[in-house]
Amino acid sequence: MKTIDTDTLDAIRELVNIGVGKAAGQLNQMTGSPIRLQIPTITLVPFADILSAEKSILPGDVLSAVTLDFNGTLSGITAVVFPPESAILLVMVLTGEKEESPDLDAMRVEALKEVGNIIINGVMGSIANVLGERLTYSIPCYTEGSFASIAERRSTTAADEWVILARTNFLIEALHIEGDILLILEVGSLDHLVESILRTGNREGAG
Repeated sequence: MKTIDTDTLDAIRELVNIGVGKAAGQLNQMTGSPIRLQIPTITLVPFADILSAEKSILPGDVLSAVTLDFNGTLSGITAVVFPPESAILLVMVLTGEKEESPDLDAMRVEALKEVGNIIINGVMGSIANVLGERLTYSIPCYTEGSFASIAERRSTTAADEWVILARTNFLIEALHIEGDILLILEVGSLDHLVESILRTGNREGAG
């Protein structure tokens, strides 16, 4: 069984927290409503558990998700996931369209991709900037299905590998919209991530 020490978990959690905080600020401006965030939970899990319907990270057979692969010194997937009801509500708020609009499906895809892209850039940009890393990104992809099927389609990670899962739930209470921000980081990137965190901490301490 693999383990991550408490200090490393706390450092990763703080990095994710900074990123989702910035992303929430942008989402707040888009919707005009305050966002409530949970503190990120950081766990080390077998990737097979993420792909397993019985151990699904997020419940529901049909979720709306915007995903993005990243590579470099750190590799993995970032995803913004909405239940169907929240996805429709969010699109209605952003576009001003009514639920019965025949154009809502096309608008939903574009609007959710825009929202997902803003949130993902906030999270990954914050991590890369704080640690001074350079990452390459895929084009954001919108997809629907169970989270297991979404993760399986987007990742090159083998089912028997371990990954770091960072999950943050967010809630726009006034609009009854909720979703999850997930960062799936390949464990092969962990050593470099820890070194970058330590290096950044030492540099800040020296300053």
